[in-house]
Amino acid sequence: MKIAVATLALIASASAFSIAPRTANVASVGGNSLTQKFVSRSNTALEMAKQTPHGGSLVDLMVKDESAKEAAIAKCDTEVQLSPRQLCDVELIMNGAFSPITGFMDEASYKSVVENTALPDGLIFGLPVVYDTDSEDLQPGMTVLLKDGDRAIATIEFTDKFTPDKPLECLKCYGTSQIEHPGSLMVATERGQYYMGGKVTGLNLPVRDFPCKTPAEVRETLPDDADVVAFQCRNPVHRAHYELFTRALDDPLVGEGGIVLVHPTCGPTQADDIPGTVRYKTYEVLKEETKNDRTRWEYLPYSMHMAGPREAIQHMMIRKNFGCTHFIIGRDMAGSKSSVTGDDFYGAYEAQDLAKENAEKLGVTPVPSLNLVYTEEEEYVTADEAEEKGYDVKKLSGTKFRQMLRGGEDIPEWFAFKSVVEVLRENN
Repeated sequence: MKIAVATLALIASASAFSIAPRTANVASVGGNSLTQKFVSRSNTALEMAKQTPHGGSLVDLMVKDESAKEAAIAKCDTEVQLSPRQLCDVELIMNGAFSPITGFMDEASYKSVVENTALPDGLIFGLPVVYDTDSEDLQPGMTVLLKDGDRAIATIEFTDKFTPDKPLECLKCYGTSQIEHPGSLMVATERGQYYMGGKVTGLNLPVRDFPCKTPAEVRETLPDDADVVAFQCRNPVHRAHYELFTRALDDPLVGEGGIVLVHPTCGPTQADDIPGTVRYKTYEVLKEETKNDRTRWEYLPYSMHMAGPREAIQHMMIRKNFGCTHFIIGRDMAGSKSSVTGDDFYGAYEAQDLAKENAEKLGVTPVPSLNLVYTEEEEYVTADEAEEKGYDVKKLSGTKFRQMLRGGEDIPEWFAFKSVVEVLRENN
C-alpha cells in the first residue's frame, strides 16, 4: 500500500461539507489567477444554451493548429503516461467540463476545495482535481507531455509539488478515511505520494470506445428556451431508472417543454461495477428503443469517487458546464457501502440535502427523484401511493438480478429492458 491511511470512525461532520462564500469568478490554479486571457469562450455554444457555465465562462484549452501542437510538444522536458483516472481528469480540464479551472490544482486550491468545498476565490467546487505521482524526477518548473499510449494528450507546466494530507482529504471529501470506502481505498492505494499543480494545454482528446462530446458540442444541441434536466448514472438503465428520469419532466420545478439529458459516466468506478464499455453498449440499445424528442443521450469520461454528497456537488457543477439547468438527485446518490460490514457510508438523503442547500450557489436546481416501485395493479407508482392503496409490490434485488443474469434465467420485463439484458449477457 502506498500510504498508511488512518482508520477513523465514520464521521460526516458539518465542517466536512461546509461552503465558503463566493467572492469572485476567478479561480486560482497552478498559483496563477485565471483571467479571461486563459479562457477560450465558445460564444456559439453559450448562445445556444441558456445555462451560464460555472464561473461565468466555458474553458477550452485545446490547441487547434498542428504546428502550434508541435511547438508545445517541443518545449516539453519529458513525457509521462496517464493512468485511466488521470486521463478522465485531464480530458475534463481540457474540454471545460471542470470550468473554471485550467489545470491540476496547486496546494492552495487543493486545500481550499478539500476543507471548504470551494476554490480559493470562494466559488463552490465539489472535489479536488489533482495530478498524482510517485516520481522524484518531476519538479516544479518542468513542462511535461502527458500521453495515453502513443497519443499525445496534453502538456502541463508544473508550478508546485506537495505531499497531501490524504487522511484529511478522505475524511473531508468522503466523510471517512477508512479504506473500507472505495474512494479512500483509491486515494490510499492508487494515487502517488505527491500531488503537483500546473496549467494544462490540450493537444488531442483521447480515443475512446464511446463518444464523449465536449460541453461546447453538447450545448450546441440543446434548446435555448427550455429547461435541461440532467440524469447521472454509472450502471445500466433499468425500467425504474427510465420511469424516474422521464417523469422528472413533470416535476413542478421543471418548466414546460423541458428535456432530459441522460449523461452516464463511462470512466473508472467501483471495482465490482460493470465496465464502462459494456455500460455504453446498454445505453446505445436503450437509446434506440426509447427514442423520443424529449430525451437526449451523451457520455461523460468521468472517474467516480463514490463520494456521496460531495460528489453530487461535483456532478451538478459538471452538468452546469454542459448546459443543464436542473439535476436529478436520487436516493443515496454516488453512495457506497463498507467493503467489510456492508453498511452505507451515507444517509439516503444526504446528497439531496446538500444539493438543495447549495443550489443557489451552483445555479442548478436539484430535482429529487421519485421513490418508484412496481405494482401488479398500476405498474410503476411511488412507494407512498403503493402503501396507501395496499398494492402488491414486486421486488427484485440487484444481487438476485445478477444471479439470474449469470444463470440464464428469464428477467422480468417490468424490471429490465430485454435489449439491455441481451447486451449484458453477451458481455458477461
